[in-house]
Amino acid sequence: MSGKRRPVPESRESRERKQIQNSARWRKRWSVTKIAIATVIAAAFAILFLMPIVLTITNSFMASSEISSNYGSVFATNATGGKVYISEKVNLKFIPDMVSFSQYITVLFKSPEYLLKFWNSVILVGPIVLFQLITATLASYGFARYQGRIRQIIFFAYIILMLMPYQVTLVPNYLVSDWMNILDTYWSIWLPGIFSPFAVYLLTKFMRRIPTSVLEAAQIDGAGEWQIYRKICLPLCRGAICSAAILVFIDYWNMVEQPLILLSDAETHPLSVFLSKINAGEIGLAFAVATIYMVPCLLIFLYGEEYLVDGITYQGGIKG
Repeated sequence: MSGKRRPVPESRESRERKQIQNSARWRKRWSVTKIAIATVIAAAFAILFLMPIVLTITNSFMASSEISSNYGSVFATNATGGKVYISEKVNLKFIPDMVSFSQYITVLFKSPEYLLKFWNSVILVGPIVLFQLITATLASYGFARYQGRIRQIIFFAYIILMLMPYQVTLVPNYLVSDWMNILDTYWSIWLPGIFSPFAVYLLTKFMRRIPTSVLEAAQIDGAGEWQIYRKICLPLCRGAICSAAILVFIDYWNMVEQPLILLSDAETHPLSVFLSKINAGEIGLAFAVATIYMVPCLLIFLYGEEYLVDGITYQGGIKG
């Protein structure tokens, strides 16, 4: 006999399997959609944050006449020296009409004042970063290695000092520097920076994640405290130390209040202070000097990006 076959009814297990597959497929599509949305948002913020840097670099290759025609109204002043109302739209140009190196020639060769300020920044920041890391690693090892009421009180004081903005401690620093007779010298900048609590807090939290069994095993093998500090803690904390170095360098490379208050001689001021004093007639030089000023921070960040991410995200003492 010939005839149409009856469709076999779908079993319950088959229906459940299809539902699970559809649900998994929907979750995968939604996951891909969320990643795409997050990527677009992150890209938008990245472009937004990179625009000032790109604008500064590209505008540093513009001629002075082109810069004045584009941004002259932004830096214009009235008869009394105050700012005037900007009634016209500012033209933000990312590509110069004609590439010019005149700004860099003036900064690097014709006006040694800018390079002098640059080296003032290096002289001020270099010792702070180096000796703050040395002090912080030693103090952090003590905080992480030993327990007690006194240690807790001192570490709590470190946290309180770290939470305070520098403007709060600026007057005490001035009075202490005056009392120690180091005012108007580099020591008035170096000493508060060397003993800043930020690196101590960061490295202490990191060293506490080192398993105690590792340190006890080193003690059983006959290692002393100095050997444990130098051969175990420092290598394991290399990422955190690099992270602290990058953050400390960027923080003090951009300092303004400390030199203005503690150094009365303008010849000893760093480039960060001098940048704010460039007048409207030197707008082009301001772009060139700002570009040169950004180079050390960008190079250090690009070189230590892996260590920075590792030092912030690493959660254990030993990597598997």
